[in-house]
Amino acid sequence: MTAHPRTSPDRAANRSRPGTARAARQDRAWLAGITARGDRFDPDAVADLPEPARRFLRHAVTPGTPLWRSVELRMRGRIRIGAWRPFTARQVLAPPTGFVWAATARFAGLPVTGFDRLTGGTGQMRWKLLGLLPVLTATGADVTRSAAGRLAGEGLCWLPTGYPDVAWSAGDDPDTVTATYRIGHRYAGDDRTASEVAHLRIGPDGGLRELVLQRWGDPGGRPAGRYPFGVAVEAERTWQGVTVPSIVRAGWDRGTDRQAEGEFFRAEITDVTFR
Repeated sequence: MTAHPRTSPDRAANRSRPGTARAARQDRAWLAGITARGDRFDPDAVADLPEPARRFLRHAVTPGTPLWRSVELRMRGRIRIGAWRPFTARQVLAPPTGFVWAATARFAGLPVTGFDRLTGGTGQMRWKLLGLLPVLTATGADVTRSAAGRLAGEGLCWLPTGYPDVAWSAGDDPDTVTATYRIGHRYAGDDRTASEVAHLRIGPDGGLRELVLQRWGDPGGRPAGRYPFGVAVEAERTWQGVTVPSIVRAGWDRGTDRQAEGEFFRAEITDVTFR
């Protein structure tokens, strides 16, 4: 789920990393190489968690499934950048370490390709028209903070086997649970360890229905800060013993009167590989 803050590009930081497209591919391969240690899911292992968390994890993970540590997603959908535009994408997630999301979108029939990533403690966006003309290049503390929230939210959606890295607490009602992810780096230019808090709404069957967090950003040109960001789950599928969202909608201002205008991402997950 893209749409990091529209931060002024940090060109000095980009110059310090020549060949960033190649580096992003290398980072994607590195993240995909983070694999399960050999532990397998035991439903009794979550017995002390709040009831909605137990319901969610026991629904999402088949007993005996390896506790996968990374996941590769393939997806297609529409993203709103001015107008709604079709896209296809491939993503590797390895929370709390990082992610790389590489995609192709269409503008007036022309391809815009690029990536968003959080690796080595730094967030970055880089997009080009026809693979040649720069459209957006950005990094910096605001991009990194936004990417940290994205990593936490997407990790909870698509890598429930990573639950041991999450601190769980009871939510405000019997169908909600609060999950705190401590991202494995420090914010660029900040000495505080990243900590992202998400609120999950769980259905009676244990399926994830909605995830909301206060994510760093500047939606609609507002001052950079934390604003409600949410994911609505419309369908789910099972791959390799893990049941995860397969059709989602996402956007800013979830749960407010600006929710409809804040939605910018609609996707179908077409393939999932856990490692």
